[in-house]
Amino acid sequence: MTRIHFQKLEKKLKINFKNKDLLIRSLTHKSFDNKMNNEKIEFLGDRVLGLVIAKKLLEIYPNEKEGILDKKFASLVNKKTCLEIAKKIELQKFILTLNSNKQNNSIEDKVLADSCEALIGSIYLDKGFNTVEKTILNLWSKHIKNSIVTPIDAKTKLQEFSLKKYKKLPIYKLISNTGPRHKPLFKVGVKLYNTKYYFSEGKSKKDAEQNAAVLCLKNLNLV
Repeated sequence: MTRIHFQKLEKKLKINFKNKDLLIRSLTHKSFDNKMNNEKIEFLGDRVLGLVIAKKLLEIYPNEKEGILDKKFASLVNKKTCLEIAKKIELQKFILTLNSNKQNNSIEDKVLADSCEALIGSIYLDKGFNTVEKTILNLWSKHIKNSIVTPIDAKTKLQEFSLKKYKKLPIYKLISNTGPRHKPLFKVGVKLYNTKYYFSEGKSKKDAEQNAAVLCLKNLNLV
């Protein structure tokens, strides 16, 4: 790959690197160069990403509890999300690995996610905090918007409805636990103060209760 090739990535990011070697190094896997690779820049990028996202969450949710913020943070700063961002900007086209010159070079998901963090580290080193913050918030905008809506699980929703309407908690009843120990099947029933039992199954008692709660909510036209 030539430096001209990496200009395509700069264009995608709307960033013009002063130090082109830094950009290239951030996308160099250790299989390509055991000494001059992106491992240390990835370490930095992970911390920079965490700082930017944590700062943004505090701005969006100034009155939210720490536990809720922590969950939102975890959903935004992880390898899965970094992988999605990497694929969004087609980072696989720019990563240097041992097989870079092969026509069917397939980049592993972990390498892609790690390279995304390293790219963030290189932007910080080359352009400073303001630019890397702007870049991260732009790339993560969809994920940040999705974090605003915190989905309520079925058991919680059913409990809130039952307490509000009847001042009583839903009643869960374990009906059976069948199957081998390594692959059990639980059957659970749930009812409210004036309803019949609704039964469902799951691979764990918790899953079975959630499924039963979903069934109950559907029958009560609450979903």
